Amino acid sequence: MTDVAALADEFVELQFDAEPLQPAVLGIDSTRPGLGDVGEYAEQAHRAKLVALAERARAIDPAGLGTQDRVTRDVLLSQAAAEVAQIDARQIEFCVSDFFVAPAAGLLTILPMVALRGPEDGQAHLDRLAAIPDFLAQVAERHRAGVAAGRVPVAHLVQAAIDHLDRYLADPSADPLLRQPAPDDDFAARRARLLTDVVRPGFAAYRDALVADIVGHGRPEDRPGVCHLPDGERIYASLARVHTTTDRDPEELHRTGLELIEQLAGEYAEIGGRVFGTRELPEIFMRLRTDPALRWKDAEELLATARAAITRAEEAAPRWFGRIPPQPWVVEPIPAAEAPGAAPAYYLLPSADGSRPGTYFANTHQVTERFRHTAEVIAFHEAIPGHHFQLSTALGLTDLPLLRRIGGFNAYSEGWGLYSERLAHEMGLYSGDVSLLGMLSMDSMRAGRLVVDTGMHAKGWSRQQAIDFLKENTPMPLVELSSEVDRYIGYPGQALSYMVGRLEIQRIRRAAERALGERFDIRAFHDLVLGGGAVPLTVLDDVVTEWFSPGHRS
Repeated sequence: MTDVAALADEFVELQFDAEPLQPAVLGIDSTRPGLGDVGEYAEQAHRAKLVALAERARAIDPAGLGTQDRVTRDVLLSQAAAEVAQIDARQIEFCVSDFFVAPAAGLLTILPMVALRGPEDGQAHLDRLAAIPDFLAQVAERHRAGVAAGRVPVAHLVQAAIDHLDRYLADPSADPLLRQPAPDDDFAARRARLLTDVVRPGFAAYRDALVADIVGHGRPEDRPGVCHLPDGERIYASLARVHTTTDRDPEELHRTGLELIEQLAGEYAEIGGRVFGTRELPEIFMRLRTDPALRWKDAEELLATARAAITRAEEAAPRWFGRIPPQPWVVEPIPAAEAPGAAPAYYLLPSADGSRPGTYFANTHQVTERFRHTAEVIAFHEAIPGHHFQLSTALGLTDLPLLRRIGGFNAYSEGWGLYSERLAHEMGLYSGDVSLLGMLSMDSMRAGRLVVDTGMHAKGWSRQQAIDFLKENTPMPLVELSSEVDRYIGYPGQALSYMVGRLEIQRIRRAAERALGERFDIRAFHDLVLGGGAVPLTVLDDVVTEWFSPGHRS
């Protein structure tokens, strides 16, 4: 093992120690104990270790490294810097919501995904359940520290978290923590006792802390952005760099979003003219939002359409990819307790040990108000050729350090997901013009995210300003507008990653096509982009440029 690979493994161990649920969900180490320590002292100790490890990696001269070690070093340095930046942002103090990136909602989303293959896994999982009250007590204490320092969450999102917990506590029979098959009867009985005597009281105590100590201090809806917090301008600029892996500042990102919104108008006019007989944007948006033929009759129809689209993509993939990941996929509804505040869809990667397939979760809450025309584009983004291919391919790169196989760079992963939406059009996967309007709708949303995320967090927009902008400039369903904006409020900067990543992947592809001409091979290009795991966009540019540069390719 090289020095760089050893450092990468050391970094992964640091991360797993800090977040022991991560290796359990990945199927890498299901017996690592506990849920981690999110207290201030532990977090700062972890930060110091990250800084020291990054210094050791920086001391290695990249000029003497092979290609893969050089990429691994770059990935390690970028990942360590991102972790430090997020610790310094103190998001755990002020990002309280019912979205799954928030601590309590995250437990209810992620814990059921841990595969239990035998008694040792089962005992470790019971220990995790027993650790929930102390973990949530630590989280509540961090919230209180945030309030004391002026880093307060947004009140209506705290209320949404309270409402989520109320729904959870009101129906023990639907507890998502019961979802995993029990390895044996003894485990099932012990889990049931823990949920009754320990886990639900722990969630109830956290819920009561939000009511007593946090929600009354929350920011109003007209001040949802990070810019309203102490040192908020620096925090948001830092989070923008983390999520885009670029140095583009919020002002440039805001401007890019506005330009893209304008460019999309021409495509809407062309396709809208064919579908609705009008080229007028407001009328096209109105038809997309109100036409009853573009609604689902029930949840199963939505899920079946997603499964059919992914199956078509799977059949076409060998003509566009040389490496086809073997991991299976499934489509499931987002659990009912989580669905009201959840995104329209999300994807959970398969476990490394093969015990859990890649899972595309579709939101079927208020399904008759959700749009039929976006079902295919979302399925292509989340599954094939999007996240399922990207994440499953990464898990199979066993010749690379584990860091490269499980590392997360939003701009790369979400950029690939959004690139996949347009790639699916090239692949001929959309069923017709109505679904192409869905593709444009998702483009509008991602362009709108650049405008709205920077608008709230850098320019001081109100929540209503953000909702109004998306209502006017995208055909997003009204039922999703508020939850989308709340997602951007509760996860600052993440919404920037999608369009920045897609634009960069498209730019890199065009550069390769120009350089190689007739020798350009789309299958080889896609295998290259996916074949190194998640990387910062600057590193992806270097990798592809080396691939098509004279002297490196015949």
